[in-house]
Amino acid sequence: MALTETVPTAPPPFHEGILRRQALRESAARTYARSLPIVPVRARGLTIEGADGRRYLDCLSGAGTLALGHNHPVVLEAIRTVLDSGAPLHDLDLATPVKDAFTTELFATLPGELAEKARIRFCGPAATDAVGAAAALVRTATGRDGLLAFSGARHGPATEAPAAAGGVGVTRLLPYPDDHRSPSGTGEPGAGLTAHHPENPVDDPDSGIPHPAGLLVEPVQGEGGVVPAPDGWLRRVRDATAARGIPLIVDETQTGVGRTGTFWAVEHSGIVPDVLVLSKAIGGSLPLAAIVHREELDCRPPDAHAGAFRGNQLAMAAGSATLAYVRANGLARRAADLGARMLARLGTLAAAHPCIGGIRGRGLLIGVELTDPEAEPDATGARPAPHIAAAVQRACLDRGLIVGPGGRHGAAVRLLPPLTLTDEQADAILDRLADAIAAAVRMTPGPTGSSPTTLRGTSR
Repeated sequence: MALTETVPTAPPPFHEGILRRQALRESAARTYARSLPIVPVRARGLTIEGADGRRYLDCLSGAGTLALGHNHPVVLEAIRTVLDSGAPLHDLDLATPVKDAFTTELFATLPGELAEKARIRFCGPAATDAVGAAAALVRTATGRDGLLAFSGARHGPATEAPAAAGGVGVTRLLPYPDDHRSPSGTGEPGAGLTAHHPENPVDDPDSGIPHPAGLLVEPVQGEGGVVPAPDGWLRRVRDATAARGIPLIVDETQTGVGRTGTFWAVEHSGIVPDVLVLSKAIGGSLPLAAIVHREELDCRPPDAHAGAFRGNQLAMAAGSATLAYVRANGLARRAADLGARMLARLGTLAAAHPCIGGIRGRGLLIGVELTDPEAEPDATGARPAPHIAAAVQRACLDRGLIVGPGGRHGAAVRLLPPLTLTDEQADAILDRLADAIAAAVRMTPGPTGSSPTTLRGTSR
C-alpha cells in the first residue's frame, strides 16, 4: 500500500501570530489596532517598517505625539544621556536637573504674559489627567463646580464621566463654530451663529446653569475632525470669560509644540488663557502631561491631585530636546508654510471629488471630511459618510500610508505628519491619499450596503 506523503503546513507569518494573540488577549476597547492591522518593528522619521516587511508613511504620528517623527536623533541622545548618567528614572515630584531643564525650556516657549506669572503642575502622564487637574484647580480657586465645554470636543474620559465618579463634570456643551454645519441644528452653517453662546448660558437667570468653575475649549478640535476655531470667536470667548470671572482652560494636547503654525495655537488669536492643558508632544514621544496656569489660581493644598507618575525623567529629557529643537529650527513656521501648501493641493483634490465635503486645518493638523452627496442631510445640514472615510483609510493603508480616523460620526480622516516633513514627503503623502480616495469612491457601497455609488452632486 502506497504511503500518503504528508506535506508540512507552514506556520503563519510572524506578524499574523502577534495580531491574532492581540485580538485574543486584549480588550475590545483597543481602537487604532482595529483599522491598522500592522506590527511595527522599526521606525525613523516619517517611516514605519512592519514585521511583514512593508514600509509605511506614518501620517498619524502617534495621534500627534511625535512632533519630530519616530526616533529623532536629538530625542534618542537626550534619553541616552539620562540612562548613561545613572540618574533615577522616576522621582515623584522631586526637583531634579532634568526636570528643571524641561520646565525652563517649556516656559521659554509660552506666551509672554502667561510665562511671567505662571505655575506648572505635573500630573499623571495622560492628557485626561491634565484635564482633570485643570478642572480640580479651577474648582478650588473659584469655589464653584461644573465646567462649560463645547460639542465635538474630545478631552478624554475625564469629561465623559460624572464628577461623582471622578470625572470633570461638564455642566453643559455649547455649540462650537463650524463653517460646514449649523451649530444650532438649523441647516445653516456658519461660525457667526455661535458668537453669543459663551455669554448666554451664564447671563440667563433662567438657563438653569450655575455659574461655572471654568470653560474648556480646544483652539482646533482635533479628534472632532480638525475644526479650527475662528480667531475672532476665541477672542470673544476670552473677553466673555474674563468679564465674568470664569477661568478659561485651553486644551493644547494636540495643537501644541508648533503643530498649527505657532508654538501654541492660542498665539494665532493672541489670547492668553488662565490654564493651558499640555500633553502628547511635550514628552518627545514618551508619556508626559502638565498644566500651566496663572499663579493666582494656585490654591490647591499640597496633597491634592497627587499621582505617582509625575516625575518621568526620560520623558522630561525627551521633551526638553523636542521643545528646544522645534524652537531653534523654526519648525512652527515651517508647519505653517507646508500646511498651507498641502491645504491648497487638497482643495484641488476636493474639486475633483464631490465626496470631499470639507478640507480643514491649520499648519500640519489637517482634516478631510467625507460626505455622501446623495444622502439626506442631518439636522446640522451635513451629509457625513463614515463608510467612505473608513474605505479611504483602508485604501491608504493598502498604499503604505497611515492616516487617522476622526470627526463627528467618524466621517473624516486626519493628517498629522511630523514637523520635520520635507516637501517631497508631503507630495508623497498627498499622492497616496489622492489615489486612495479615487479607489474608495470606485469601490465603496452606499451606507446600507447597496451597490457602489458614483457620488455626484453638491458637496454638502
